[in-house]
Amino acid sequence: MVSGLGPHRSWGAWAACGYLLAALVAALPLRRGREVSVAVAAVGAVLVPLLLLVLDGRGQSEVGVIERSGSLLLHTGTPYLADPQGVEEYDPYLPGMALLGLPRALLGHSPSGDARLWCAAVFAVCVLRTVPAGRRLGAAALTASPVVALPLCVSGVDLPLAGLCRLALVRAAERRPVAAGLALAAAGSLKWTAWPALAVVAALLAATAGRRAALRGAAVALGAAAVAVLPVALRAPGPLVEQVFAFPAGRGRLPTPAASPLPGRLLADLGPPGWYAAVGLLLLAGLAIGAGLFTRPPRTATAAAHRLALGLTAAFLLAPAGRFGYLALPLVLVLLPFSSSFSVPKGLPWAPPSSSATTSRRVRAASKPSSGPWPTASPAMTSSSTPRPSPARSAMTPLSPTR
Repeated sequence: MVSGLGPHRSWGAWAACGYLLAALVAALPLRRGREVSVAVAAVGAVLVPLLLLVLDGRGQSEVGVIERSGSLLLHTGTPYLADPQGVEEYDPYLPGMALLGLPRALLGHSPSGDARLWCAAVFAVCVLRTVPAGRRLGAAALTASPVVALPLCVSGVDLPLAGLCRLALVRAAERRPVAAGLALAAAGSLKWTAWPALAVVAALLAATAGRRAALRGAAVALGAAAVAVLPVALRAPGPLVEQVFAFPAGRGRLPTPAASPLPGRLLADLGPPGWYAAVGLLLLAGLAIGAGLFTRPPRTATAAAHRLALGLTAAFLLAPAGRFGYLALPLVLVLLPFSSSFSVPKGLPWAPPSSSATTSRRVRAASKPSSGPWPTASPAMTSSSTPRPSPARSAMTPLSPTR
């Protein structure tokens, strides 16, 4: 609410009201209080401010950059201006990002062409494809939180990147190298900051499905990304190198506005020796994380997400030019699998599934280790009557209040 950016202040005013109402709803003794609270937060912090900002045509400069690049791609075959005169005319994204701006070029001034809506749609599809149906309340709460709601309403540019990286990691954990490679290629065609995920996905595939699967996934990712990027790169190689690589690194003709006082930026401000020192530290951090992937590769999507978030955090902190807002990407990668593990039992919105005292005693008895080298036989195993359900199954099956 005290930001110097108008769209941020507008979002803050509406989101504060939405979060306050969501807190009040959560405190009420409602049967489905959590679901209602999340819905209220989503309406107040996402739907209402997004609708108002889209209808008013206000947003961060990234929205205009994506929409202009989509129009340029449609009419000229390249999303980059040949001779940009100002920072606002630079496009620091890879050609795939221009596809999210095509709806504006095709639909004109219709609100449905706003690039933020399509960025949010890609993120939503990726989340729905990676989160089980019974565990989507936590993902919905994360989407309604400031970590996702603020960038979704004012820019949306990093959300499809986070969603596609999450999709690639989940598919790799499922031992599906082709699907993981395609998702990674889609993310890598949006921003070059997605490419550290290639090493993480390859390590995850090697640990779960073997080296051949890791090579297949990497080959699919590189090949599909080349098909998406190379036509534009061959058509306008100079503008692509200048705007996508030199400009964000602080080595372009114009200074980048990404000037948050992070360690890499502070070193770069010391002159050429400081810039080289920042780049050297960045390379050392990358080598250290790569060595960790080789010696102790991740074996689950959650562990892989944590490794990727660690690598991206180091990259954003040590890059010669960066913003605090870049850290939202690794934060989403860490919080999304955590929030996706949350579920609410049916019929009992607040308390965990209840169980009788007899069932609790059975579970405790089953978990108690045996004193001898071999497990002792239970009464159900020695009795000739119908066997009772095993304790493990009773503990896993939610009991209704009437039982």
